Amino acid sequence: MIESGRVVGLFTVDRRTAPMKKVKQMNALAGRGIEGDRYFLGTGTYSKKPEPGRQVTLIKSEVLESLKDNFEITVKPEESRRNILTRGIEINDLIGTEFYVGRVRLRAHRITQPCPYLEKLLDQPGLYKELWDNGGISCEILSEGVIKEGDIITTSLD
Repeated sequence: MIESGRVVGLFTVDRRTAPMKKVKQMNALAGRGIEGDRYFLGTGTYSKKPEPGRQVTLIKSEVLESLKDNFEITVKPEESRRNILTRGIEINDLIGTEFYVGRVRLRAHRITQPCPYLEKLLDQPGLYKELWDNGGISCEILSEGVIKEGDIITTSLD
């Protein structure tokens, strides 16, 4: 069965402590990352420990909505520190697989666990616990291209 969802937001940041900026599209460069983003530039928190799975991150919009509805924890999409906000796809199921965001092929390496720093930074008690195993996924970019808001996320281009 082909699962699919869509991109509902895109965010980049040029250094680890700066606020993320919403963008309409981003250039994905195979094996390198998102052009202009902190891990592409080598200015991310974990840039000194490079690994393919740090090239682009995704998080479900439904998770952020659930935090607010069920736990009164407010996290704006840009505050999640993830590049791609999704809707309609179970992204944790993509771990270990290749999939497409628009025409760009990605490989999902691992779940991106939250850090206690984010809870403290946003002053949202309980955020760390509630985001555990739902903090998004870390991916490698396998093919170059432009990712745009509204792009379909799917396991097959067929």
